[in-house]
Amino acid sequence: MQQEEIWDVDAAQQYDTPGTGMFAPEVLGPTVDRLAELAGDGSALEFAIGTGRVAVPLAERGVPVSGIELSRPMVDQLRTKADEATIPVVVGDMATTTVPGRYTLVFLVFNAIANLLSQAEQVACFRNAARHLAPGGRFVVELWVPELRKLPPGQQAVVWHSGSDHIGLDTYDVLRQHVVSYNFGFGEGRQAQLFRTPHRYIWPAELDLMAQLAGFELETRHADWRGTEFTAETRSHVSVYRIPTDR
Repeated sequence: MQQEEIWDVDAAQQYDTPGTGMFAPEVLGPTVDRLAELAGDGSALEFAIGTGRVAVPLAERGVPVSGIELSRPMVDQLRTKADEATIPVVVGDMATTTVPGRYTLVFLVFNAIANLLSQAEQVACFRNAARHLAPGGRFVVELWVPELRKLPPGQQAVVWHSGSDHIGLDTYDVLRQHVVSYNFGFGEGRQAQLFRTPHRYIWPAELDLMAQLAGFELETRHADWRGTEFTAETRSHVSVYRIPTDR
C-alpha cells in the first residue's frame, strides 16, 4: 500500500489519543520542551506534521511552526485544532516538497523518516531539510533502533508489545531493510482490528552518513528527549544534526 492509502480518513480520525500513549504528558512534554529549546527565537518546520501532536503545543509555546504532510486527511484533523494562519501546512512528500522561508529548526519525530521506503528517498529527505535551514540550523530526527538481535535464525517477526487490548509485532525483511509493523487492537467482541504500516529501518551509523551527504554534522544523540545517555542497549534515539555556520 502507498502511504496516502494508509493514512486515510479512518486512520486520521483514530490517530489522536489525548492524554494517553504518545499524547501522554510524560511523552509529549519533554519532546516539546527540547524542540522549543532548539528553535530558540527562530521558527520551526515539521516534516510529516500529521494531526499536529507536536506542532500544536509547540506553537502554543510561542514557536512559529509550519509543516509538510503527505496525507490530506491528517491535515484536515490538524485543522480542527489550529487554522492555516496559526500553523501553515503544505500537502506533499517530505523528501521533495518545499515551503517558503528559512528555518532554525526542522524536525521529524516518532520514526516518520522510516515511512520513506528507499535509501534514496531518505537521503533526499535530509537534503530537503538542509534546503530549508539557515546556516547553523538544526535537523532533529527521532527514530527507533532496529531490533535484529531479537531475531533467532529462521524467525522473521518480533513482538514488541503484548497486552489485553493490543498486540504489536514487526516482521523483518533483512535483505531490503524493510519492516512491516502490525498493530492488532481488541475490543469486547471476538473481532480484532488490524492496522499495518511498512517502513525502511535505518541504523544510526547509516543515518549519520545520510546527514553527511546533505552537509550536516552530528551535534548530539540521546536515548530520549530528556537527554538520557545513548548506549548499545538503547531502543530509540533523538539525533540532532547541524548545518555549519560557514555554509
